[in-house]
Amino acid sequence: QVQLVESGGGLVQAGGSLRLSCAASGSIFSINVMGWYRQAPGKQRELVVSITSGDRTNYADSVKGRFTISRDNAKNTVYLQMSSLKPEDTAVYYCNAVVTSNIGYTGKYWGQGTQVTVSS
Repeated sequence: QVQLVESGGGLVQAGGSLRLSCAASGSIFSINVMGWYRQAPGKQRELVVSITSGDRTNYADSVKGRFTISRDNAKNTVYLQMSSLKPEDTAVYYCNAVVTSNIGYTGKYWGQGTQVTVSS
């Protein structure tokens, strides 16, 4: 079993910054892709950004130039540095990882979500 634990959400004023962290633990052989999704009230969950084990990134157009993803493979942790935050960034942010376990099973896992609220 694999667990993803997020931290770092909160309330911030527009133009401010927040840093989210997500640590993976459990039966991990390798982590192929890690990423962040978000879901605002009444909207579908959407991809914010993902990063592969080779550090290839894929950003949503709405966050390009403002958000930066990074990962520490030794710690099985992914970070999301969010700057120039806007009220429309308000959402629950979910960590996601595609993990191959020690017994060879590859699955997609989700964190519990962390609330980010940007006030105008």
